[in-house]
Amino acid sequence: MDQITLKNFRCFREEQTARLAPLTLLVGENSTGKTSFLAMIRALWDLPRQNRVPDFKEEPYDLGSFDEIAHHRGARGSRAETFEAGFVVTHEDWQKGWRTTKDVSYRLNVVFGKRGTVPFPVERRFSNEEEGVWVKLCHSQDIYKGGLCKFFIGTPKGVWTIDEGIYWPNDDHMLSIDFLRNSYLGGLGGKSRLERADYKLVVRRGSGQPGDSDWELIERIYNLEKMFRSQPLYASSPVRSKPHRTYDPSRPTRDPEGDYVPMYLADLYFRDVTRWKALKGAFEKFGKESGLFDEISVKPLGKTASGPFQLQVRKSGRKAKGPQRNLIDVGYGVSQVLPVITELLRHDVPPMFLLQQPEVHLHPSAQAALGSLFCQVANPRRQLVVETHSDHLLDRVRMDVRDGVGGLKPADVSILYFERGGLDIRIHSLRLDEEGNVLNAPESYRRFFMQETARSLWKRK
Repeated sequence: MDQITLKNFRCFREEQTARLAPLTLLVGENSTGKTSFLAMIRALWDLPRQNRVPDFKEEPYDLGSFDEIAHHRGARGSRAETFEAGFVVTHEDWQKGWRTTKDVSYRLNVVFGKRGTVPFPVERRFSNEEEGVWVKLCHSQDIYKGGLCKFFIGTPKGVWTIDEGIYWPNDDHMLSIDFLRNSYLGGLGGKSRLERADYKLVVRRGSGQPGDSDWELIERIYNLEKMFRSQPLYASSPVRSKPHRTYDPSRPTRDPEGDYVPMYLADLYFRDVTRWKALKGAFEKFGKESGLFDEISVKPLGKTASGPFQLQVRKSGRKAKGPQRNLIDVGYGVSQVLPVITELLRHDVPPMFLLQQPEVHLHPSAQAALGSLFCQVANPRRQLVVETHSDHLLDRVRMDVRDGVGGLKPADVSILYFERGGLDIRIHSLRLDEEGNVLNAPESYRRFFMQETARSLWKRK
């Protein structure tokens, strides 16, 4: 995702536009909408991927019902009747066969209304602004009308709509542009239903029916859904699972708190030695750079993979190795960062990470090392959006960009500063220059840190 827009969503009343990069850092005071911002990214990601009504109460985010999500200023009748969100994504699109490609920007805009007590996408607009083509799907907001939906199609030659509503009986799913492509445009090689007399398009602007060149443009909007059908993104909780002295094997299924991580590591240890050694080496590299540990190991307590096991770490001295210690005996720092670095370093990484305060329980140098790790793993195909309160993490990112460590360029980092202004929040999209300096920062940015630093230099008389 390259850009996110919000309007009338939680504390964001006016339309907000925020730039996303391979590494995006969310900074600002508490209760300024950073977690809500992450929740909306997850909802927008799932919409084209699953064509399901987004669940704004799914872990690790719980934003409540529509009345808690739509912007409300406290006065009677001041709650917004709808809220809006959208994103822009750049995708490599095939042009005229399989030999040439170019980057194409697609946009999805969504309007959420109230159906019962939950937010429901009453309007979705998929578009390629460069070519002037768009598809709009409008769902009935009336809960008693179920899944009534209409399609609107626009190209530079005109705007059309299907002449009657389409009923989709499953309230949990929504009609997709894939449905339009396959059922109406003949996307599977069959005859287009729009060629039949009972499914003529009604002209809203322009004249006649869409031609072959129009259908080619319209069908390429389908790429916006297709590109999101890979594995889902990963969203972490701000506080991860507590360590245990002993673990019993179970299915290692991903979860926001990282409960699965010990089982996942043990499964690699027993069943995939090559990948375990690679992951162990990456763990220990980070452990040494952060000062948290020098070695990590799985200790079986039985003779088979089905038996209990322990996770152990070792911190070495200058002249001798220290003892192996159980994960539960070395403080919360290691166990709290372990789920984060596991997700970042495992072989089957998702394309996007939403991380809440990954620096929890880490000392300053470990927080800084985490910033370096982000610079090493972030790239256009592995996007990180990180909510952080750590000045040490942010400063390390700036210095690594300045020094060329990790491979990120200034344009690959976006700092989103959430500034409070009365009852509303404004998002500032800040950039870095070649020296790692933050550009175009408002006066309130880092004011608190500068005040505290200045205070430490004052001499009480």
